[in-house]
Amino acid sequence: MGELLGNAVYDHKVGILYIIYSMTIWGGLLFTVEYLSQKFLTFRGAVEGKPSALIKNGIVDREALKKNRMNINQLQSLLRQSETFSIREVAFCYLESNGFLSIFKKSKYQKTTQEDFNMPLKPVIAPVTVIRDGEVLWDEIAELGFNESWLKSELNSKNITDYKDVFIAEWLEGDGLFIQPF
Repeated sequence: MGELLGNAVYDHKVGILYIIYSMTIWGGLLFTVEYLSQKFLTFRGAVEGKPSALIKNGIVDREALKKNRMNINQLQSLLRQSETFSIREVAFCYLESNGFLSIFKKSKYQKTTQEDFNMPLKPVIAPVTVIRDGEVLWDEIAELGFNESWLKSELNSKNITDYKDVFIAEWLEGDGLFIQPF
């Protein structure tokens, strides 16, 4: 749609009615395809595609790779981008219709969790940025319950005298203030 509009704007022979007509047709087609894919499962499969199993039970399906016009190097690259550095770690791998991989690792390569060791779950606490590019975020400091004197003392403990010398500073409950100067 952007190219249609761009070409029409720079072509002096094209009138505004042509632009509106083109955008209406294109928008109507998009709406129709979206509507039909929501209503009919077979239409959705034809338009959006289906996931393809590239690895089944730990074995690379060469025919699926050929069908998706991929080679083993591309598969390994996509696996590495998903933090899987060896094919031996993968039980099942699907190439989704959007181009991303869904990976189910073999049990011995799956990440352990606190629940696996019957450890009590700790609450998740997000870090809060208090200085960014030398600018103090006073609202964030106030929300944490701190003030300017607290910030100055924290910076002084790291031998920093001015806020403008700090590239980024983050506060994390239980871990304190992380400071990275320029």
